[in-house]
Amino acid sequence: MMDKMIFGRYVPSDSILHQMDPRSKLLLVFFFVCIVFLANNAVTYTILGLFSLVLILLSKIPIKFLYNGLKPILWLILFTFLLHIFFTKEGDLLYKLGWLEIYEGGVRQGIFISLRFTYLIIITSLLTLTTTPIEITDGMELLLNPFKKLKLPVHELALMMSISLRFIPTLMQETDKIMKAQTARGVDFTSGPIKDRIQSIVPLLVPLFVSSFKRAEELAIAMEARGYRGGEGRTKYRMLQWSIFDTLLLGSLLVLTILLILFRS
Repeated sequence: MMDKMIFGRYVPSDSILHQMDPRSKLLLVFFFVCIVFLANNAVTYTILGLFSLVLILLSKIPIKFLYNGLKPILWLILFTFLLHIFFTKEGDLLYKLGWLEIYEGGVRQGIFISLRFTYLIIITSLLTLTTTPIEITDGMELLLNPFKKLKLPVHELALMMSISLRFIPTLMQETDKIMKAQTARGVDFTSGPIKDRIQSIVPLLVPLFVSSFKRAEELAIAMEARGYRGGEGRTKYRMLQWSIFDTLLLGSLLVLTILLILFRS
């Protein structure tokens, strides 16, 4: 299942979202993460859902592909939902069995938080699915350019974050391979007491760390062999071009913010 992880992957396409400036998409993700907390009722979460759906359609990424990519983290969303159901004591009592009490406010809050978590994952995933690592690096570097006056290594910081994003699917694939190899040797990750499951993770973590350090070393050698010496004096092969679609994208985000403020409880 880990090889279906979508976060950090890039899917080539000719969609409008693919052709947009990475700076506008980075700004979209940043401000979306901020305004998603304005939603606090069914209407505002529906508005966020429609906005996310429009972006998915613009990206031409199949919804089934996104759903398969969300499967590895569904357990985390479910855990968040159950956490609010069992520990939020607000509203009318819906069900009681011994110490177990489920309140209307807990169910509502669990649904809202789960939706918020899902929207954030979808929007951030669309960034990496529609933007190449080089574009993310260039866009992030240009956005952080003002911080150069504070002596911050902007280029190196942007490159580091871009490489980190690209390493996520690579590490997931590596984890899946190691798990299959350990399962073939008789290690069981899915059954037995919790203590045994925790102990079975050790044979998984050690080769994963070794593989991670090996890949990082190979990347460093490759960059050094190509003459990389930091961002000082480097030029760009492709220049980023801001288009009318980028302005409309940020404009739609402003409209979304106004709607959330108007319809929030």
